[in-house]
Formats: sequence, C-alpha cells, structure tokens
Amino acid sequence: MKYINANVILPDELVEELQKYVQAGYIYVPAKEEQHKAWGELSGYREELEKRNGKIISEYRQGSSVEELADRYSLSISAIRKIIYQRKRKKGK
Repeated sequence: MKYINANVILPDELVEELQKYVQAGYIYVPAKEEQHKAWGELSGYREELEKRNGKIISEYRQGSSVEELADRYSLSISAIRKIIYQRKRKKGK
C-alpha cells in the first residue's frame, strides 16, 4: 500500500478537518464497492492460475498421473487433486 501525504492531494480545509480526528497517523480510505477487484484481477495472477490449471486438467485427461503432474508443476499431490476435482464439480453444476 502506498501512502500519500494528505497535504499533497487534499484541500487545506479538509486536511484541517481530518486533523481534528487524526494527527501524524495513517488513515485507510477504502475503494467504493463498485471499484473493488477480485483477488488477482489487477496483477493478472488469477488468469495465469486458470491457464495453468487448464493445462493440468488437459494433461490429466491425456493420461498423466496425479504424481507426475505434482512433480512437473511443483505442487503437492493434494493440490493437483483439488484442481482436477474442483474443475469436475464446476462442470457438473
């Protein structure tokens, strides 16, 4: 999280009003509800994981074992199973 000096971005009147409540402290200003992003949306990591998980599913369907996939992707066997079975549950709904 990047901190910004209030004097740089806010009008003097607003800074003075805030100083009635907080001086030399930090205030978190949350984003508006409609501007919230889901985990990984901004960085693109969510999409990257979806692509990786799709490859894992594809390789599993083509005959790779769970153990082989765990080794290839440096994941635990249980993580590979979760990826495979979560995808199956999503498609079954």
